Amino acid sequence: MAAPYNHRAIEAKWRTNWEKKPVNVNDGKKPKYYCLDMFPYPSGNGLHVGHWRGYVISDVWSRYKMLQGYYLIHPMGWDAFGLPAENYAIKMGVHPAVSTAANIKNIKRQINDIAAIYDWDMEVNTTDPEFYKWTQWIFVKMFKEGLAYEKEFPINWCPSCKTGLANEEVVNGCCERCGTSVTKKNLRQWMLRITKYADRLLSDLDKLDWPEKVKKMQTDWIGKSYGAEVDFPVEGREEKITVYTTRPDTLHGATFMVLAPEHALAKSLATDETREAVEKYIFDASMKSNVDRLQDKEKTGVFTGTYAINPLNGEKLPIWLSDYVLADYGTGAIMCVPAHDDRDFEFAKKFDIPIIQVIAKDGKEIQNMTEAYTEASGTMINSGEWNGMESSVLKKEAPHIIEKLGIGRKTVNYKLRDWVFSRQRYWGEPIPIVHCPKCGAVPVPEDQLPLRLPEVESYQPTGTGESPLAAIDEWVNTTCPCCGAPAKRETNTMPQWAGSSWYFLRYVDSKNNKELVSKEKADKYLPVDMYIGGVEHAVLHLLYSRFYTKFLYDIGAIDFDEPFVKLFNQGMITGKNGIKMSKSKGNVISPDDLVNDYGCDSLRMYELFVGPPELDAEWDDRGIDGVSRFLKRFWTLALDSIEKDIPATKEMEKTRHKMVYDITSRLEAFSLNTVVSGFMEYTNKLIAIAKQNDGAVDKETIETVTILLAPFVPHIAEEIWEKLGHEDSIFHAQWPAHDEELMKDDEIEVPVQINGKTKAVISIPAEISKEDAIAEGKKAVADKISGNIIKEIYVPKKIINIVVKK
Repeated sequence: MAAPYNHRAIEAKWRTNWEKKPVNVNDGKKPKYYCLDMFPYPSGNGLHVGHWRGYVISDVWSRYKMLQGYYLIHPMGWDAFGLPAENYAIKMGVHPAVSTAANIKNIKRQINDIAAIYDWDMEVNTTDPEFYKWTQWIFVKMFKEGLAYEKEFPINWCPSCKTGLANEEVVNGCCERCGTSVTKKNLRQWMLRITKYADRLLSDLDKLDWPEKVKKMQTDWIGKSYGAEVDFPVEGREEKITVYTTRPDTLHGATFMVLAPEHALAKSLATDETREAVEKYIFDASMKSNVDRLQDKEKTGVFTGTYAINPLNGEKLPIWLSDYVLADYGTGAIMCVPAHDDRDFEFAKKFDIPIIQVIAKDGKEIQNMTEAYTEASGTMINSGEWNGMESSVLKKEAPHIIEKLGIGRKTVNYKLRDWVFSRQRYWGEPIPIVHCPKCGAVPVPEDQLPLRLPEVESYQPTGTGESPLAAIDEWVNTTCPCCGAPAKRETNTMPQWAGSSWYFLRYVDSKNNKELVSKEKADKYLPVDMYIGGVEHAVLHLLYSRFYTKFLYDIGAIDFDEPFVKLFNQGMITGKNGIKMSKSKGNVISPDDLVNDYGCDSLRMYELFVGPPELDAEWDDRGIDGVSRFLKRFWTLALDSIEKDIPATKEMEKTRHKMVYDITSRLEAFSLNTVVSGFMEYTNKLIAIAKQNDGAVDKETIETVTILLAPFVPHIAEEIWEKLGHEDSIFHAQWPAHDEELMKDDEIEVPVQINGKTKAVISIPAEISKEDAIAEGKKAVADKISGNIIKEIYVPKKIINIVVKK
């Protein structure tokens, strides 16, 4: 009788063995496979069972690739700079360097409990000066290429985190990190010109084996549109106001203009009579977030007292300010065609502005419009020489007409804005720029990098718009690298995304102090073949990483321009009723006790069994019992079979090959929950076969099933493999292949029908002749046939039908 399965002893034994004899060794002969997890923030709360899911998925896939003969690149590191780490340190009343180090130690212990096959020799930490030296190097290169620049303008401001935020870090008007409502603040900022890469970021999505959902999110975020810029002269002034429109065909229907309150001309357009109201409106708008301004609520606005001239027909258009127009989209000014835009219609109705219909269904004008006519096409009316044209045709031709008339130009526009890159916080990479009164902004020379983050006693954010670094005179005051004159260092720091936008490159050459990554190792090991992480990073980390990779490709640092060939987004593990796990909600489930009670292997397998890996799943502790029982059943079957060492039967051989085919197909489809259920189904079949064969199956079947199980439950697989007599690790074995001939059934079950109604189900040889099949079928339903048989039908391997006429 098999010895009981002791998960504690077996898992401890194999952890020690793997440390002494690593199973993933680069012999220089195997092809590489780079499987990467999104590296974690070292949070003080440690890992819960939800975090385990992504790590287990990537480890299963990695071990599967090892068994297919690949040398595996599967590193781990720490995204330790930025708001999450600093906010936690403030909460705990310690320095972020101290809390980050402690958190990393704890999470590393928890990650090791997963038994993931991480290569800790490749470990990186974004707060390590030898790492952020290269983060700063990339910034310097971007500065020299004109991609990093300074600009003062209203940015998203989190009053709680006391720092500026990129548009991508604002979710429904709130700070992505802390949930506080975001306001606007006018600040000097460092920007990265990601917009220069907008077209490539969009078109190259077609290259990627990524979920369509993520590709659509990036497509929508980049927001490419085609239209025209039109120049509207300002009455009585030399300035012109340029607007961007995707509907230049409606130019005759423009009856007013609206500028964003932040528009450069907003204040100067005010007349003496309107100046006070205009300035008050501009101030009030500055206190609102973009999300608040775009919400579907009553429109507000103020008339500047000044008019623009429609360049097509010479009509005067009143110029208004309204906060439903944003400064950072298009030109920050719009021509308003209330007859054909819901927002413009609402605004015109409220402020009694004329409404002129220029597109009509069948050319018939609507009298006393009660809503905007927003159909995509129609016939042009009230449009001068454009009357009678189809609007869908004119929409394409109008930009060319406008260009010929010299009143504008056809253009392409993007929703994507340049990246607000600086943060008014302490815990981040110092921006390697020196401000010189004579030379302006000068990069720190590359041979002087890293520019180290100075130690400070007080690192809390000031809220003034200045970083805490600004108070360290001995660090701020320096000399200009160009002219040697007294100068001051840049005191803003980089955002948490700076290191994570390129870290995946550094893993493969993490000890190199001469270059970011050597050409030899980049060519050999990059890019990432499989990237696994949450969909919440679709327009943050994943977009930024693509931008950085394309830039590094352009300057010749690497020879590929997309970082991640394949992407998989795992769903969340939630608490009861689908509520996200969090310490504040008291629904966090730590894996530590589950590992102790059931073992790492049971928890790994249950993490995958809870549901399709791409969907959210609700955690239920009771489910792990079933997985644990399954492993014990297979353990008993394996040890009994090893002891009895019986020869294979045809049924064992057929089941083995069917299992290899089925498990491999499900695994390749990333249907990991059905892989686990498949293990259970086939193990039950093998146990049933064993009952008819002295309680055992043949050793080859046990070997095959054990290899199939190995990526999922590595400890128990290694133990059974050793008991099968193997001295080397199971992960040096080969993933089994199936033989279709051996999968074929000798007998099949087919229904026997009389006049199309099933009367019996019989077993017949798979390759039986038509005559013999019909004979067997008639025999099975002989007592049910009444009348004359007029037709006999056999659809091979499907059905027997006896047609009877009474």
